[in-house]
Amino acid sequence: MIKFERFELDNGLRVLVHEDDSTPMATVNVLYNVGARDESPDKTGFAHLFEHLMFGGSANIPDFDTPIQMAGGENNAFTNNDITNFYDVLPIQNLETAFWLESDRMVALNFDEKVLEVQRKVVVEEFKETCLNQPYGDVWHYISDMAYKVHPYRWPTIGKVPKHVEDATMEDVKSFFYHFYRPNNAILVVAGPVKTEEVKRLTEKWFGDIPRGEQVLRKLPQEPPQKRLEKRIREANVPVDAIYLAFHMPARTDPDYYIVDLISDVLSNGNSSRLYRRLLKEQQLFTSIDCYVSGSIDPGLLIIEGKPAEGITLEKASEAIWKELEQLKAEPIPEQELQKVKNKAESTLVFSELSALNKAINLAYFELLGDADLINREAELYQQVTTDSLQRVSKALFIEDNCSELFYKAQKGEVKVV
Repeated sequence: MIKFERFELDNGLRVLVHEDDSTPMATVNVLYNVGARDESPDKTGFAHLFEHLMFGGSANIPDFDTPIQMAGGENNAFTNNDITNFYDVLPIQNLETAFWLESDRMVALNFDEKVLEVQRKVVVEEFKETCLNQPYGDVWHYISDMAYKVHPYRWPTIGKVPKHVEDATMEDVKSFFYHFYRPNNAILVVAGPVKTEEVKRLTEKWFGDIPRGEQVLRKLPQEPPQKRLEKRIREANVPVDAIYLAFHMPARTDPDYYIVDLISDVLSNGNSSRLYRRLLKEQQLFTSIDCYVSGSIDPGLLIIEGKPAEGITLEKASEAIWKELEQLKAEPIPEQELQKVKNKAESTLVFSELSALNKAINLAYFELLGDADLINREAELYQQVTTDSLQRVSKALFIEDNCSELFYKAQKGEVKVV
């Protein structure tokens, strides 16, 4: 059981405190309720750009890394479709350093043309390195575009094209910051050998006078049900062929999310999982195969990806995967097999909760979902999944009309899209 206290400042900043004396290090985690889904279709990649800009200095701090390193700590951040998350881990005696750092960039980010230009170049280079120059690097651009027609999940976190970030003006950047990076759109979690009263004092001292922003009201277009199989072929200079199947699945807060997550484990989590054991080890149709869920707040995707063995066509690879999916729909999974993946899921949760940093990140995320105590009930929700419910959801999930299929073909010479 992970215990925590919760309070809120007058400016809307939500704060959770987890007292944990098992570690000498404290974690300060700030989650901003902003991700790629909050971008305009013609200005994508902004949330990711801001992850970089937030390290570009603020009113009283020209460089974020040096103070945290001098305090014996480390910091980092990540962005996805839904959130942007910053964290600092440092010795408890230097806890206030993290409050100073995080509050200063929340209240007065350094809006400097030189900083913006540097970070624009960094982000564009990252786009080129990870998406354009890396084998299969643009896969998510294709999958997102195939699976989503109206919802902003139709572009990946890094953005549609580098030009959107290249063209970002100072006015664009300031507008995005003052709309989303406000205390009433953030969740602060402090975990470690801390006392709640001391955290309250520090929070009021450093964050209390930061003005509240306008309330963020999302009116994101709801993705309609997919009505037909989406098929695409991408030809590029990659080492081997690859196949990707993406199926629409429920949102993170839907009770069926846990069922789909376990379905992905049944298919591909460990050497005894179905796709690995049958298609890779026994039939030797693949050299690698995986299945995972996007886990996004709005309805997401279950993805199966694999690289066929030499001499195996993508058509045959697809046929073999569908055969396994049809069996999952036709026959209830044996109780013993289901219990095994449940136990694996539970042990993964327990292991992740050994880290104060993971606990802080998860508490912030579950608070955003509407119930921080979900961190204590997830294992139970996985254990409640039955063979009947798993078969029911498999039948709804694994139908052609709900699938986007990408054949990524290896081609020497000129790169082209078919």
